[in-house]
Amino acid sequence: MAVDHTYEIGLVLYPGVQQAAVLGLTDLFCLANNIAAAYCDALKVGLRVTHWRQEMPHSMPVRVFDSGADPASVLTALLLPPTLDDPTGTLCELAMDSWLRAQHAGGVVLGSVCAGAFRLAATGLLTGRPMTTHWAYAQRLQEQFPLVRVNADRLIIDDGDIITAGGLMSWTDLGLRLVDRLLGPTVMIDTARMLLVDPPGREQRYYSVFSPRLTHGDAAVLRVQHWLQATQAKEIALATLAAQARLEKRTFLRRFQKATGMTSSEYCQRLRVGRARELLQFSSTSIDRVAWEVGYCDAGAFRKVFTRIVGLTPSEYRRRFSAGGASALLDKE
Repeated sequence: MAVDHTYEIGLVLYPGVQQAAVLGLTDLFCLANNIAAAYCDALKVGLRVTHWRQEMPHSMPVRVFDSGADPASVLTALLLPPTLDDPTGTLCELAMDSWLRAQHAGGVVLGSVCAGAFRLAATGLLTGRPMTTHWAYAQRLQEQFPLVRVNADRLIIDDGDIITAGGLMSWTDLGLRLVDRLLGPTVMIDTARMLLVDPPGREQRYYSVFSPRLTHGDAAVLRVQHWLQATQAKEIALATLAAQARLEKRTFLRRFQKATGMTSSEYCQRLRVGRARELLQFSSTSIDRVAWEVGYCDAGAFRKVFTRIVGLTPSEYRRRFSAGGASALLDKE
């Protein structure tokens, strides 16, 4: 096939980068390139994969690997894979930040996976913009970069010139999203099928576990949090919560939101939904009964809250995640 245009995708090998993700992305893009070539004259575009690394501290990154495609290609995207190390360990590397900003200013799409979000956020390019990371890192990322709009419910956020992916293995989603953008949906679907992975479309919130803030230092709020955990948030009336905190209602609402980052109503909903997820995953209890067990008299209201927080209906969640093959025949949305 005569290739009219080759897109170059660069992977940044910063200190501590997860090699499995680097090699996986390399294989994914090379496979997509081979699939595109199989379409002969129908597609006249290709992918070139390169790796970039700083050879010396404070120097600009240089190519250290090239898949050997069209050498005349222009760098199209630069991706920051995840790391299993402390994600803030190399954030003082100003040369890397400057290089990434310069590439972005020249039209290069930037992307990150999981903890690579810290390296990307350090460039300052995400100020006022949305990004995702692994749900376990979300609070830390938000605290370190308060002007970034962190949304860890999303597995992938494609904001045009910047794409971020959430969990450690979401490099497959980011890679397929770029293949879709550069080579089209047919090549993307064929690539996903060959790798036996789902095409993009999942949500990270399907998998995340609610992890409430407990180290905020407000003893009155912490007392309420412990009480809600012990009682499975069965009683959530404002008067009751304020009494547990030994605070006036308005004062309680203000301090609770400041300490936990959410209203008491949203907090209790997430506790209840967390319990519901366990029941849906590990039992065959009907959804109406699950709703009652976690504190909802109205099963319809429970379904709406569950779907808003998780991104799946209770029946969809059970079908996807049931540990023992619990029957969904009794579940009617």
